[in-house]
Amino acid sequence: MIPYGHQSISDKDKQAVLRVLESDFLTQGPEVENFERALCAYTGAKYCVCVSNGTAALHIAAAALEIPTGAEGITSPITFAASANCLIYNNLIPRFADIDKKSRCLSPEETEKKLTQQTKLLIPVHYAGRVCEMQKFSELAKKFALHIIEDAAHAIGSSYPDGSRVGCCKHSDMTIFSFHPVKTITCGEGGAVTTNNPKLYRKLKMLRSHGITKEDIPRDSGPWYYEMQTLGFNYRMTDIQAALGRSQLDEIENFAEARRKICRIYNAAFAEIDGIQIPDPTGLDRECRHLYPLEIDFGKLGISRKELMAALREKGIGSQVHYIPVHLLPYYREKYQYSMGDFRESENFYLQELSLPLYPSMTECDISTVVSGVLQCIK
Repeated sequence: MIPYGHQSISDKDKQAVLRVLESDFLTQGPEVENFERALCAYTGAKYCVCVSNGTAALHIAAAALEIPTGAEGITSPITFAASANCLIYNNLIPRFADIDKKSRCLSPEETEKKLTQQTKLLIPVHYAGRVCEMQKFSELAKKFALHIIEDAAHAIGSSYPDGSRVGCCKHSDMTIFSFHPVKTITCGEGGAVTTNNPKLYRKLKMLRSHGITKEDIPRDSGPWYYEMQTLGFNYRMTDIQAALGRSQLDEIENFAEARRKICRIYNAAFAEIDGIQIPDPTGLDRECRHLYPLEIDFGKLGISRKELMAALREKGIGSQVHYIPVHLLPYYREKYQYSMGDFRESENFYLQELSLPLYPSMTECDISTVVSGVLQCIK
């Protein structure tokens, strides 16, 4: 079976994990800090806080901003639920704006239309590894006194048009990453928050570990002494996870180029097929694509998405849908009164989207199998 996504683990990665297993520290040792420093060096951010997963990263990033209860935050409907759930975790009201017709990322223009006096936070999502128009979001934030958290769960390895890397936080207060196995680099499970703000950095560190700190405490305190200064969480990353992530980071440029190569092959194979729209290739040379989301006119091709996925599976090809629009999930429909028709571009995209396999360890045979399998199933 060729899955839609898969981790790429080398002997070097295994040795990195083994070294931790044979060391004195499985958690709360030196590896997490080493990984954080490496992520700062790679992205260009001043500070990094690693956590247990991407959802935890979103949760504490929003919490660190200390936005008043009942304020609103805006994100994309085309994302995993965590991008919006983090607002609710922090007693904020989730709002949405529609996506851009080309990039399928959150649209700055549609976002501006949805701003109210209660809007305090924007969470643009770098969907599928595509890069949002962060300069425009930054201008909105300055004009309307908004905070920005970049959801880059899909986008480590991608760069902005000026060449700076996603995660440098030049356009935002913070950026979050996810290191789930289907992402570009993995820790098994894991996440990170980058920032250039020292105050946010200190708050993120406390929130990660129960709100407890040994920093800025009385000088004559004993070595056992610590303080809980805020209500935090147990979102620590283990040294095992961090060692794997640090090793994976060494290969990120190779992973990114492998993904680009597969995207180019898919683009060439599907670009001229009537009823299929390939992902916009703009920026492919500087972006690390996490997903390959085809848009398929199932009515024109005379096959349903369910039928196509089943036919591909019979050929040993996995596929997935990214995503059911968040506002259409039952919880959001019932609690916030969202419904079909609220965000037309997002809904139309969802009805046509199908993600094909995309991961660095795909062989030429795997890629050829996917291409021929799709063409056979739609003709």
